[in-house]
Amino acid sequence: MTLNSQEQQRIKRLNEHMAGLLSIKQVAELMQVSERQVYRWKASYREKGVEAMAHKNRGKANPRRIPDPMREHIVQQAKGVYAGCNQHHLRDLLEEREGVMISRSSLRRILEEASILTPIPAPKLKHRLRRPRYRQEGQLVQIDASPHAWLQERGPRLSLVGGIDDATGKVVGAIFREHEDQHGYFQVIQQMVERYGRPLALYHDRHTMFPASDHHASQHESVEEQLRGTKTPTQLGRLFTQLRMTSIAARSPQAKGRIERLWGTFQNRLVSELRLAKACTLEEANAVLQEYLPRFNARFAIAAAESTVAWQAWPDELSSQDCFCLQEQRSVSNDNTISYKGQRIQLLPDEQRRSWARCKVMVHEQFDGSRRIVYQGQSVPSRQAPPDPIHHRHQEPPQPSAAVEKTKAQPKKGHTPPANHPWRKRAVVSSRQ
Repeated sequence: MTLNSQEQQRIKRLNEHMAGLLSIKQVAELMQVSERQVYRWKASYREKGVEAMAHKNRGKANPRRIPDPMREHIVQQAKGVYAGCNQHHLRDLLEEREGVMISRSSLRRILEEASILTPIPAPKLKHRLRRPRYRQEGQLVQIDASPHAWLQERGPRLSLVGGIDDATGKVVGAIFREHEDQHGYFQVIQQMVERYGRPLALYHDRHTMFPASDHHASQHESVEEQLRGTKTPTQLGRLFTQLRMTSIAARSPQAKGRIERLWGTFQNRLVSELRLAKACTLEEANAVLQEYLPRFNARFAIAAAESTVAWQAWPDELSSQDCFCLQEQRSVSNDNTISYKGQRIQLLPDEQRRSWARCKVMVHEQFDGSRRIVYQGQSVPSRQAPPDPIHHRHQEPPQPSAAVEKTKAQPKKGHTPPANHPWRKRAVVSSRQ
């Protein structure tokens, strides 16, 4: 039987006592126990010997130990259906899908015994300054997009566009797109406004579709914008102005670390959720995403430092149909038509105007592809203009002139130089004597 150092120390002090070197009181003081406990040790030691000093539960199985069949089931699921899930996510899936209640530490020990390591490598430590969260929900929302193989080998590569509240870590909107585009950001902002309200500020990167700082914007101004002294706002910039939301451009990915860490979590947990749901298309991925977001927020969102929220209500003077769309200005021609994306649109007269020639109108294109013409806040009736007729001019083939025919008929004559031409003179060669 193997004894630990503390048990060996007890035997040593008891032997010294029995040899008359130490008293019961001295042994109790050295071992920091009561004298009664020393008497118990002495009686057990005389009766059973060295085995009396070992703990009575040594060699016995822990009654609270997880049964071996459950351990085997967890290892089998971790290698099979839930392969690639990290330990926290695996614990949640076992609880939600199979009713297996287990702590994360117990699960870690079971996986380590089976040589199943976490798929997320330990990050390299780097010193950074911690920025405190905003104190109210809705004060700041970080928005970004993450291109990734969300469907793995089952489908195309997609981009996840989303936004997260800085104070609570709550995902306020997200959608899968084929690639990062302004339509995706429009839909995420629309989800956020319909569910919570308008935030005070939006924190984003320096993509050209976002409003940029003055120094960054001056580098991309056209000649017309420089002469006019104003820069034409982007579609998202126009939306931010209409909804009265402050735009803040980050100077590095680390500056918006809240949403960057969200992508790291999604690229592990959401990929597994999509795989378990067997999502293979963009539509199926968005359906799984909308079902997963409430569970994610319930699991990871925290309470803000202040209970009052900073979400703003929708302005009464604005229409969501006029805000969440693409807007382009066009000049009306004298025939009451405009050109938009290679098509001619005919403007029709209404009760107020018979002609729209030389007017500046706005084209509102919705996400479903429908278009609406607006002039001074009012809709203008319109229809598809007939295509311009294509005129083919009949041209007779050119007839050769008489001079040309005469030139072609007569053969070319060689030029004969005159008799006094330098070429006719024989070269005089003088020889040296």
